[in-house]
Amino acid sequence: MARLTHAEVGAVGALALLLIVCASAVALLYQVRLSSLEELAEREATLSRLQAASRPAADPAQQLQRPKASAHAFLDASTHGLAGAQLQTYVARVASDQKAVLVSSGVAAPARDDPPDTIRMEASFDVTFRALQAILYNLESGTPYVFVESLALRPSSAQRNIEDPLLRVTLNLRALLRRKSA
Repeated sequence: MARLTHAEVGAVGALALLLIVCASAVALLYQVRLSSLEELAEREATLSRLQAASRPAADPAQQLQRPKASAHAFLDASTHGLAGAQLQTYVARVASDQKAVLVSSGVAAPARDDPPDTIRMEASFDVTFRALQAILYNLESGTPYVFVESLALRPSSAQRNIEDPLLRVTLNLRALLRRKSA
């Protein structure tokens, strides 16, 4: 058998080293590709979950379902006149609970762009500022839902207390009617 020379052994060693380096590079590239594919699959799954969550329901009936307000949220009467009387009674009760003096109240004509079941009212009170805060809070947070559309303040002619003066307050209110079924 022929013996390899020192130069030939060096060349075979260099070739083996070159093959090992190339195989390692291919293995490393394969590993990087696999991790990139796994990350891409995770991102696609996340994207599809987000798209499914943001897409509206396919059933049109499900799209139109909205949370329903409580029956107590509306004035419950068969006519606008009765609903207006209910609203006046409710506002008078809220005002008297705060020791306010109801000067006048009346149902106002609906605005041109109001829905058909809107009840409007104007009420004037003689009330202190602290009591006015409580009245406004009770009107807007209680039931039936009453919306304060405008508020006008002016000093009352009968001033007794300088710290908490008496004010003449005019409120324009709006509430919604849910008609009783006959």
